[in-house]
Amino acid sequence: MEELYFITSNKGKFKEAEAKIKHLDIELIQLRLDYPEIQASDLKEIALYGLDFCSERFKSPFFLEDSGLFIDELNSFPGPYSRYVQETIGNDGILKLLLGVINRRAYFKSVVALYDKGPHTFEGISMGKISNEIRGKEGFGFDPIFIPLESSKTFGEISTEEKNKYSHRAKALDAMVKYLENGVE
Repeated sequence: MEELYFITSNKGKFKEAEAKIKHLDIELIQLRLDYPEIQASDLKEIALYGLDFCSERFKSPFFLEDSGLFIDELNSFPGPYSRYVQETIGNDGILKLLLGVINRRAYFKSVVALYDKGPHTFEGISMGKISNEIRGKEGFGFDPIFIPLESSKTFGEISTEEKNKYSHRAKALDAMVKYLENGVE
């Protein structure tokens, strides 16, 4: 495999993936290809649907990624609906929902779905909590309100390189890279 396409319109996600794959002899190419995101409670189901849809239209090796923020106190909301929630109420809305709440435990989950002579999925989780305020201007989405367990800073306060040490997406991408290196999931 000389070229690998990442189907995403998110420049931040592409930048994170590029950092993880750069040591391989693979050219990573960002591809904007619209595909339907089904409404489902399972990220893996959503990612596999997108993979199947795209594999009927695009024949080169590619991957896509779906992720969500799962907040304990909100019964895992927004979960697979994170993009919609980010676009509608944003970080301020999540902070308002948690106003006065002591239990701020949350986790990010990522599912990377790779199409290379068939489907393969890789998952990553980053445990943490929701901050009391928006902090930092790095990253995207819920990064400025999520503090991973390994840090006292939000993802929004750290560089992509530091975030890639323990983010959910980094863990899923690491598993995919291991597969690409060794051919074993």
